[in-house]
Amino acid sequence: MKSLAELQAIREKMKDKVVLREGSNDIRVVVGMATCGIAAGARPVLNAFVEEVNKEGLSSRVTVSQTGCIGICQFEPVVEVYEAGKEKVTYVKMTAEKAKEVVEKHIKGGKVIAEYTVDRAKL
Repeated sequence: MKSLAELQAIREKMKDKVVLREGSNDIRVVVGMATCGIAAGARPVLNAFVEEVNKEGLSSRVTVSQTGCIGICQFEPVVEVYEAGKEKVTYVKMTAEKAKEVVEKHIKGGKVIAEYTVDRAKL
């Protein structure tokens, strides 16, 4: 078993990553992490959102979490962005690079990146 000091050091190191996955802030980013999402690359997408939100200092207003199947497996990885008082935005076929762009343009800048949304996907 690790000492209390070692456990506290681990807790501090992981604090930023865990805090982003909890809470109820103004903006919620939900990444589909069912088997289909993980197979399509959702884990790096989730990690990119967590890292970018933390890097940009947005953790006081943005929560990043994961969910199971969103129901549109052919468009995985799927990310849903919920903002208070606004309609949900569903991003599809996400990558870590696109996730960083969503944080910069949508989360920080307030502009939805339409070409990444389910509305623009060929259903």
